[in-house]
Amino acid sequence: QVQLEESGGGLVQAGGSLKLSCAASGRTFSSDAMGWARQAPGKEREFVAALSWNGGSTWYAESVKGRFTISGDHAKNTVYLQMNSLKPEDTAVYYCALKDSSDSRFNSWGQGTQVTVSS
Repeated sequence: QVQLEESGGGLVQAGGSLKLSCAASGRTFSSDAMGWARQAPGKEREFVAALSWNGGSTWYAESVKGRFTISGDHAKNTVYLQMNSLKPEDTAVYYCALKDSSDSRFNSWGQGTQVTVSS
């Protein structure tokens, strides 16, 4: 079992910044990537950023590229999401995710943290 705990959400004005944090615990020894997804009301969950522990490569959704930065510390099983130039359309519940090396998909999820961007 893997437990993921997010923090750092909140209310911010458009153009502002927030930094989300996620700490993983439990059976994390075989994880090979962590990431962030979000879900806005009435919309499907959208994966926005991922970080591979193997080489440190990153991936971003087009909607956040250039504004969001994912980083992390594999030794601490912690991942961050620095969000700059926030827009009202970034408003969503943000979820931390972890991928085990034995799986092809991210299959461990946190409870989520609310990010609200006011116009």
